[in-house]
Amino acid sequence: MCGIFGSFSFQRTPLADDIIAAMSHSIVHRGPDAQGYFSDDLAVVGNRRLSILDLSEASDQPLYSEDGQVVVVQNGEIFNFIELRAELQALGAVFNSTGDTEVLLHAYLHWGPDFVTRLNGMFAIAVYDIGQRTLLIYRDRLGVKPLYIAGTPEDGWLWFGSEIKAILANGQSYKTDMTAIAQYLALNYIPQPSTVFEGIRHLPPGHMARISCADGIEISRYWDLLDVVPEPEMTEAEGKAGLLSLLDDATRIRMRADAPFGAFLSGGLDSSSVVGFMSLYQTEPVHTFSIGFDDPRFDETSYAKMAARRFGTQHEMHVMDHDTTAFWPRFIWHCDQPHGDVSFIPTDQVAGLAARDVKMVLTGDGGDELFAGYEKYLALFPDGKTDHLQPGWEDAFVRTSGLLQNDEPDRLLTGDLHAAFHDTNPYQALSDEIRRAPHQDPINRVLFAETNTLLPGNNLVKPDRMAMANSLEVRSPFLDYRMAEFAFRMPGHLKLSDGQTKWIYKKAVEPLLGAALTWRKKQMFTVPVGEWFRQALAGYCRDVLLDGRLEGRKIVNTAMVEQMISDHIAGTANYTRQLRALISLEIWFRLFVDNDDAWIAKTAA
Repeated sequence: MCGIFGSFSFQRTPLADDIIAAMSHSIVHRGPDAQGYFSDDLAVVGNRRLSILDLSEASDQPLYSEDGQVVVVQNGEIFNFIELRAELQALGAVFNSTGDTEVLLHAYLHWGPDFVTRLNGMFAIAVYDIGQRTLLIYRDRLGVKPLYIAGTPEDGWLWFGSEIKAILANGQSYKTDMTAIAQYLALNYIPQPSTVFEGIRHLPPGHMARISCADGIEISRYWDLLDVVPEPEMTEAEGKAGLLSLLDDATRIRMRADAPFGAFLSGGLDSSSVVGFMSLYQTEPVHTFSIGFDDPRFDETSYAKMAARRFGTQHEMHVMDHDTTAFWPRFIWHCDQPHGDVSFIPTDQVAGLAARDVKMVLTGDGGDELFAGYEKYLALFPDGKTDHLQPGWEDAFVRTSGLLQNDEPDRLLTGDLHAAFHDTNPYQALSDEIRRAPHQDPINRVLFAETNTLLPGNNLVKPDRMAMANSLEVRSPFLDYRMAEFAFRMPGHLKLSDGQTKWIYKKAVEPLLGAALTWRKKQMFTVPVGEWFRQALAGYCRDVLLDGRLEGRKIVNTAMVEQMISDHIAGTANYTRQLRALISLEIWFRLFVDNDDAWIAKTAA
């Protein structure tokens, strides 16, 4: 796990050393163990290293081909590197390290630019072929690792980085994208490839970019879940067997590390399953970590303890209170963008807890999107039934599960933001994805869309940014591309059945977890901030949203905001999601637009 950054000059102008240093320093938290870069008149490729595999200097990046004509950096891990290494050695490759980045170098040399299709991993990779005068950048299939790009041949430069702040360090200014903020207030996150900055975009998951002076920037897709052929006749037995086999192997290969590691264990279905499989491959207890809350409606620590006892883990936990909202600026700073999901904060806390003892953890991220783990899916497809759906149901689902409801956009938004919300369709990124998979059944069409949109846009941002803020690597077996492909071969009715989310998954893992952990009611991993807004944080909410600064931006009706706060405190309405999204947005403005030193100082909390 690391961070990468770099540039390509279409004008063949060397990048100044101070800009290279600023780009590297901006993501030091992603890789505090080592740093390095290569630069010439055309390109810069740089890396900040967090050492997990081959802890020696031999795996410090960049890595170079023997003739010095190919340079490679990566952020991530290649989980099948051992198998690829053996295959490449049989082809004559000679290795000088035992890490996975050198495998990428030889894979490119032997198999060319399409080597990426052989990788099982989470990655953002940059390959600079000096002889070809070409820069190649790649992002993993499901978007586990981030990779941002900016610039055009007309601008003279292409910039890339693992975080937006690496691009911002180039000294150029980027305007706020009101269309992206409209998407944020529609969906509670900004869907990729958009970002809150005009001119900065995400390289989409499963895509690569080829950059050269001759051809400019060519972006292409190398993998697509759309290509999965569904198997509507898959039986329950086949579903359970396939799921267990893949989860077992995906967990096993994600335990490859030369540094201490453990697992996040909330006591939920996904994390408990991962820890259960981990325990099969370790003689020593798995080191597990969890976060809890004083409010029992949100606290899962009793289930985490139950799972820890079942699998004999060495378990540590921490209980949060409302004072933890002091970490809100830190969470937004590390995300570079506004996010309405405040579960980023406890993720930061549990990552900090884990980072005291280990450098890598396994997690259960991804299981809900692949196997239908959210209650909203049962609301749309009761008992897995789909014959009641009416034309336009796709748009209705997206809007009802979105952030602003009914006439709230008209009453709340003003000025350029109101125009952006109504002149575009801010829900379209998600609804278009539902329609992009007509060969799938309706349940899998929704899961396909959320896997391609919600997952990389929000749910994978959380573990990456919050873990990397603490220099911790996270790996999730559910995000193995083989698991994703299997999930979309499986018919949707096996995922939602008998009034249960994740029905087939629960049936499969019950012998491993036991009935109590398997069939417990799902609790969302989030902060009880809505209750805190009514009590200890009522003043905080007013201070951030009603001190005049948000009003001065002329994008929301602060009289409406004040009414929402009053109604929420009085208990006559529940505006938890709207208020926390507005707070995140206002904090983002103070950090990235106002460059407010006092608020920036709070990011060090």
